[in-house]
Amino acid sequence: MMKKLLLVLVALVVVSYNVSAQKKFTYDNIMNRTFYSNSVYGVRSMKNGKSYTVNKDGKILKYAYKSGKCAGVIFDGTTSETGLYFNDYTFSSDEKKILFTTKYTQIYRHSFTADYWVYDIASKKLTPLSKNGKQEVATFSPDGKKVVFVRDNNLFWIDLESKKESQITNDGKFNFIINGKPDWVYEEEYSFSQGYQWAPDSKSIAYWKTNETRVKEYHMNMFNRQLYPSVYSFKYPKAGEQNSIVSIHTFNLENGANSEMNIGEETDIYVPRIKWTNNSSDVIVFRLNRLQNEFDMLMCDATTGKSKVVYNEKDERYINRLSDKSVMFLEDGDSYIIQSEKDGFNHLYLYSLSNGLVRQITKGSWEVTDLLGVDRSTIYYMSAETSAIKRNLYSIKLDGTSKKRITKGEGNYRIDFNNDFSYYISYFTNAVTPNTVTMHKADGKLVRVLENNDRLKARIEEYKLPVKEFFSFTTKDNVALNGYIMRPANFDANKKYPVFMTQYSGPGSQQVLDKWSMEWEQCLVQEGYILMCVDGRGTGARGEEFRKCTYRDLGGLELADQIAAAKYIGSKEYVDKDRIAIYGWSYGGFMALNCILQGADVFKCAIAVAPVTSWRYYDTIYTELYNGLPQDNAAGYDDNSPITHASKLKGKLLIAHGTGDDNVHFQNSVDMISEFAKYGKQFETAIYPDQNHGMLPSWSNRHGLLIKCINFIKTNL
Repeated sequence: MMKKLLLVLVALVVVSYNVSAQKKFTYDNIMNRTFYSNSVYGVRSMKNGKSYTVNKDGKILKYAYKSGKCAGVIFDGTTSETGLYFNDYTFSSDEKKILFTTKYTQIYRHSFTADYWVYDIASKKLTPLSKNGKQEVATFSPDGKKVVFVRDNNLFWIDLESKKESQITNDGKFNFIINGKPDWVYEEEYSFSQGYQWAPDSKSIAYWKTNETRVKEYHMNMFNRQLYPSVYSFKYPKAGEQNSIVSIHTFNLENGANSEMNIGEETDIYVPRIKWTNNSSDVIVFRLNRLQNEFDMLMCDATTGKSKVVYNEKDERYINRLSDKSVMFLEDGDSYIIQSEKDGFNHLYLYSLSNGLVRQITKGSWEVTDLLGVDRSTIYYMSAETSAIKRNLYSIKLDGTSKKRITKGEGNYRIDFNNDFSYYISYFTNAVTPNTVTMHKADGKLVRVLENNDRLKARIEEYKLPVKEFFSFTTKDNVALNGYIMRPANFDANKKYPVFMTQYSGPGSQQVLDKWSMEWEQCLVQEGYILMCVDGRGTGARGEEFRKCTYRDLGGLELADQIAAAKYIGSKEYVDKDRIAIYGWSYGGFMALNCILQGADVFKCAIAVAPVTSWRYYDTIYTELYNGLPQDNAAGYDDNSPITHASKLKGKLLIAHGTGDDNVHFQNSVDMISEFAKYGKQFETAIYPDQNHGMLPSWSNRHGLLIKCINFIKTNL
């Protein structure tokens, strides 16, 4: 007995020594990338699928998938002959030329201007694409002989052999007409900047023409430490207001014919994507009604513009956001795979342009989260089948048979296939495993490890880094919610701890995922706070009903679930229920404000960064998708607007916003502050001149804000 007691005492001393010997970390460690997770970036599969390229130190290097050996330098931008610093590059389809992006200047989230250069690999000749001004969204034609680009809202094309530049459109004008690229709201919500598509035969392009004339302008002061600030004005359609009128056109580069596609008489619609069929004679146009609950695919004759509906889907609430992966056409030119929630979960369906539905391919009470591609009769996709907080790679045949889970780890995978689907690169992480990058054969067989982050793993052992503990609890509404907590390293169940809640809560989003991360909030865990995150109703990967139950009442059920989460954690013996705070950015800022106002007796303090304070101030596509039109649903816009509840503020509050936020306008915080002032409410603000929605372009301002958030919590919670 004495021997056992001695062993226990020794063990306790060892554990105590190990804990005390571990280093403490601060926000400086995060800012200085002490815990930076290495990865493999910029891998570009070459056409044959046997090789890939990477940009390393200004050189494009070629590697073999099978051996991993470097097969040579394709381009060296560091030599005196070239002297080209490039941001990005694209090969022509025959891989004989390279299109380089240089002198990149950001516009909005996806768009930018640049100087493009063309490099001929055989002759080693490097020439500017155009000398007539900066370009946007330049791309090679499929045959590699031409390039199309946008300048000043007009489309141009260049014959690479003759170097002749030809103008396709002439009516482009800022804030009036846009050709070949989207307007602000399309770019932000449909996530694209290239508003045209090449025909497979390289003879024509199909493009968006966007008439912004009737859209109202939003004006932002840009201070830039000038005596008189400048004003940047751009077209921004707010919920319930008029959108741009979009038309789809084709242009034949051989004969100059310009045709408009017949996409219907109704102009108050959205066209989120266009695609060519394989025969280069037909254009597929995605059409959505204003409420975004009816989706049509139109097949349009590229010459005459005549169209017919080849697919129609309706939903009593809304159609999930359409993207490049929503529909994938197969090589036969007639078949396509479409993602749909028809049975209540996002699944894959096989359709024919000529005969309609062929079959449902995937089935079950789980969601397909990404369609990666098709290799002959095999589909590769990602799903949350094992758990809503995990992602794995699967394969299945077009006929719905031979489903196989390829990845075996428990956590989250991101998969990047090569061109012929013979190899893929896997990026894997879970709560205790930093990013691990490996090369595999298509069947999952390991080829080699590209990055194991062993140095980071060793560093993690040196510090008291908190670990995510996943849990689920059931609310009074009988809804099970997923969450995680992180406890201080020396957690003692007999003590009382304050809780810091972080969340986003927006429709279809997920914060609770089995992933390793090192974020600023974790600094508070080391300071003696419990960190908690809960995904409430409306979030993703749990089926249509869970995601869409918040429709027409943004903030209602989400608020109830965050309050329920706070009460759940507050009921624990080791939690001080009077010291609970909540934080969020953007939609999360909207939620943080609602929690401190409508949950005033539950939350002691809150931080709201770049918050939406009224959905009337946000854009048409996003807001109306989830909340309907304000003209038809005033209560859905006003009942949960934080502005409506300004008089209820009791706790401590910090609001932070950038004045150059083109997305969630500074107006949101200005009106919130005005309403607080009306009731004499006290709060803190942090205003960042000229910074955008991410508090950029100045990293110092972003870091300064996060340090301010840490200090605010340490002072007030």
